Amino acid sequence: MSCKKVRKAVIPAAGLGTRVLPISKALPKEMLPIVDKPAIQYIVEEAVSSGIEDILIITNRGKGIIEDHFDHVPELEQRLAASGRHEVLQQLNQITNLANIFFIRQKETKGLGHAVSCAKSFVGDEPFAVLYGDDVIIGDDPACGQLCRAYEEYGKGVVGIKQVTKEQILRYSSLKVEPLRDNIFSVSDMVEKPAPDKVLSLYSILGRCVLPPAIFDILEEIKPGAGGEIQLTDAMRVLTLNEGMTGVDFTGKRYDMGNKLGILEATCEVALSHSEVGDGFRAYLRELAKTL
Repeated sequence: MSCKKVRKAVIPAAGLGTRVLPISKALPKEMLPIVDKPAIQYIVEEAVSSGIEDILIITNRGKGIIEDHFDHVPELEQRLAASGRHEVLQQLNQITNLANIFFIRQKETKGLGHAVSCAKSFVGDEPFAVLYGDDVIIGDDPACGQLCRAYEEYGKGVVGIKQVTKEQILRYSSLKVEPLRDNIFSVSDMVEKPAPDKVLSLYSILGRCVLPPAIFDILEEIKPGAGGEIQLTDAMRVLTLNEGMTGVDFTGKRYDMGNKLGILEATCEVALSHSEVGDGFRAYLRELAKTL
């Protein structure tokens, strides 16, 4: 079954970042650097590499710096041009020209489901990708693109899934899955933050999904769930029970940028492959390892 191409993406970036305080008091966690780029730029680049044309970033108070990052800075650009730093200038221009990027504020932090519902007028009657602002996924084949291809093939909502530990599943979502082929599964049920006796499998939704516009009508009816918030998983469960969903065990390495250890892992591993600092950083780690 072929389906409408996914052209739009929503990036919820309105969370408070409580797990990475105190830095997130002044700097949105989405702007935490991985070497020389903020986390959210990696997410936007992934969407663009997946064929996404229009991106809506959902923010809230104190996150105007995200908008500034994707905007022009004429004074800086003129200075770089005058000093002959054309390569850096080109990098900055690429940031501002990545895609059609729009912003909207979630005026109250009522949960991920509520944040996604703010995108209704932006999405219209098209399918759309959701890339969680906490999750940077780096790989040769963009994770969002893997989900988009599954949506276009099967015509159902798609969730990006990975197996997690028995301890982690209680803090995440748990899915009932059946293999279809390769790394693609049929999803028939899901539960957010399950009690130990309600775990459906160790497969959990991690960071990415592609949804049909029907999700907005469901979100309007959903009552607050775990944590007293409007949970996107609860709405996706209704969608799943109505028509089923597809799960893609995506390739690529996921970094949890709402977690201090995840931030350090991302910085370390990206630095090792960085064209400017990779060799020097590898040498530094070899010396450091001798002292551990």
